[in-house]
Amino acid sequence: MKQLLYLVLTVCLPIMGMSKDLNNRMQGVGYLVIDGFSQDSIGRWQFVSDQVMGGVSTGTLNFELDDEDVVAHMTGSVSTENNGGFIQFRRNISLPESIIGIKLRVRGNNQKYFVHIRTGGTILPWQYYSSEFSATDDWADVFLPLANFSRSSRWLNRTLEASAARSLGIVAYGRDHQADIQVSKIEAY
Repeated sequence: MKQLLYLVLTVCLPIMGMSKDLNNRMQGVGYLVIDGFSQDSIGRWQFVSDQVMGGVSTGTLNFELDDEDVVAHMTGSVSTENNGGFIQFRRNISLPESIIGIKLRVRGNNQKYFVHIRTGGTILPWQYYSSEFSATDDWADVFLPLANFSRSSRWLNRTLEASAARSLGIVAYGRDHQADIQVSKIEAY
């Protein structure tokens, strides 16, 4: 699977001028661990639901052992009732300018999830940069190039700059569904 992802990214990203940098990073050079999840991680993460704005979604964030690894495990019910529709866990981050993407190690319930990144320019609660991914039954590495993150508002800068990132959230969002996602590592490349 890693070879297929590497092949796809090295064929598609030269158009964007990122192939040499990505090639080095995919070979294991230049990963920055945002969170490898340990007992120390508990205080860095915050669970947030749409109840902060009157929604009715519910959920929990637990830190559990999977074999010998600590994983973040978010479960819950996402409801769009009452203008809601999200649950998330998030933490503050700071990234160097040279970062071009986020790598997650995840598994879940075969649903789509999102990474939301907030910056100094995302003043309002509903402003963020977003990238979608799927979490399958098996552990998998997910690569999310910053160039593919979408802004939630045209008032935000068109592109997400790594050095502007202030927080990162793992989000179940936008439709009625049951969320069940585990994350064992988050890295930047």
